[in-house]
Amino acid sequence: MTAHPALTGRQPVLITGGAGFIGANLADALAAEGRDVLIYDALLRPGVEGNLAWLKARHPQRISAVTADVRDAASLSAAAAEASAVVHLAAQVAVTTSLEDPGTDFSVNLGATLTLLEALRRRPAPPPLVFASTNKVYGDLADLEFRLAGDAYAPTDPGILAHGIGEGRSLDFHTPYGCSKGAADQYVLDYARSFAVPTCVLRMSCIYGPRQMGTEDQGWVAHFLIRALEGRPITIYGDGCQVRDVLDVGDAVAAYRAVLARIGRVTGRAFNLGGGPANAVSLRQVLAAIEGLVGHPLDLAFEGWRAGDQRYYVSDARRATAELGLPPPLPWRRGLTRLADWLAESRGLRLPARAVPA
Repeated sequence: MTAHPALTGRQPVLITGGAGFIGANLADALAAEGRDVLIYDALLRPGVEGNLAWLKARHPQRISAVTADVRDAASLSAAAAEASAVVHLAAQVAVTTSLEDPGTDFSVNLGATLTLLEALRRRPAPPPLVFASTNKVYGDLADLEFRLAGDAYAPTDPGILAHGIGEGRSLDFHTPYGCSKGAADQYVLDYARSFAVPTCVLRMSCIYGPRQMGTEDQGWVAHFLIRALEGRPITIYGDGCQVRDVLDVGDAVAAYRAVLARIGRVTGRAFNLGGGPANAVSLRQVLAAIEGLVGHPLDLAFEGWRAGDQRYYVSDARRATAELGLPPPLPWRRGLTRLADWLAESRGLRLPARAVPA
């Protein structure tokens, strides 16, 4: 374990996975408002070292870092011992990896979460923990009926079409990833009930935005853009008509900050967090928009469906919006253009002048 000494004797907000995409954006926002932040990250994902360097350069007196794996129980417990709050973002995030190595998936996603909860429970006045969960806790939604409307699936249930999937939906864990994240989700909620640890769960849909290093297994919006900008082929699993509600990272950060500010009112609660029906878009629709941004046809290949993939998932975020006081989410086309601009600049590439917003 290595640590930066800046926050010795202070009580920072601990962000596990804090050098990652969402974590770096959240850390930047918290530090900008004058809060101390301790980043806990193994720095295993390519590119996250750059996020950490960016944070330290912007907030040298507010950002501290511990380089360690969340499976290192001693290091994780020590980091949690002085935290004023914890945002637990670190995870094994790929369904494909969970199928190849369920044991690692279990120890990272569930074992580390239990370590954190126990570390907080042992404190005389446990600080809050906000947990990043996933829409995968609702399974593949195979019981729902869908119709193909052009290049996108749509539910035949008018209520789901209008509002999306709500928190009242039964949990149904599919794949080891769904099981590990879903079990951790339930542990976090139960520690509020059983041990009075202030906790809250955000079940996220597809978050995208600047500082995202998308790969084929996770962060698909950024992955598609990166491949398109570099003129490389893009593989689509399934028919590309599957629909997700995408949410700009700035809106996700606003939700995490709102939970921290309102933890006394929302403890023990789970909220769906996504772009909602207004930002529901199929892979094919995103690809068409990307083609317009980069100014050339995309090189697409199609493979079979992947395990646990949902034909349609859109969050009913009305409860989160009302109880957390969230603003309307950024329209997805504007967010996509912002991400394209950031990716192009960070890679020294140039978008066509006609595609750059005024």
